[in-house]
Amino acid sequence: MARPREFDEDRVVLAIRNAFWDKGYAATSMDDLLRVSGLGKGSLYGAFGDKRSMFLRVLREYDDANLLMLRERLMSAARGIDLVREFVLGSTGDPTGATARRGCLLANSNAELAASTPEVAAEARRTYDAIITILTAALKRAQDDGDLDPGADPAETARAVLVAQLGVIALGRTGMDIDALTTAARSALARVLPTPTR
Repeated sequence: MARPREFDEDRVVLAIRNAFWDKGYAATSMDDLLRVSGLGKGSLYGAFGDKRSMFLRVLREYDDANLLMLRERLMSAARGIDLVREFVLGSTGDPTGATARRGCLLANSNAELAASTPEVAAEARRTYDAIITILTAALKRAQDDGDLDPGADPAETARAVLVAQLGVIALGRTGMDIDALTTAARSALARVLPTPTR
């Protein structure tokens, strides 16, 4: 009979995720993961596998949590357009700029690893496709609410919104002034979300 684990798995997964998020995959060593997890090598490997397995697990869980949050936000948003704007402006909400400089674990990982790690590219495609589906639903609601030009294609507009958000994330990672980043994000939204002609 297997012994129950004597550590808080959720805490360890969060610590591992944050290590990868803060340093990137290549710069995060096994020593870093042992240190942040507080586990010995045998326990860490036994519970989570090797570094690559740990990374792919935390990336998938991060993505799934974000997709769940977006779906819940779509259901609770007063207007579809609210979700779309929040999606693009999300990283600009921290006035210190720290959130923008940290970026998004998926976007960071895709930029670092997609060319060399097929699993990361596949995970990015899966997640971005799901995001486009959610944004498309939000944009259809926006058309019903009169907040988006009825002639706009919701799916194409959703892809443009995702491109705008990824651009904001990339610029935020450079340390761009948060006010300039916010202005750029708002400008991008104004261009990709055609409003109805009155």
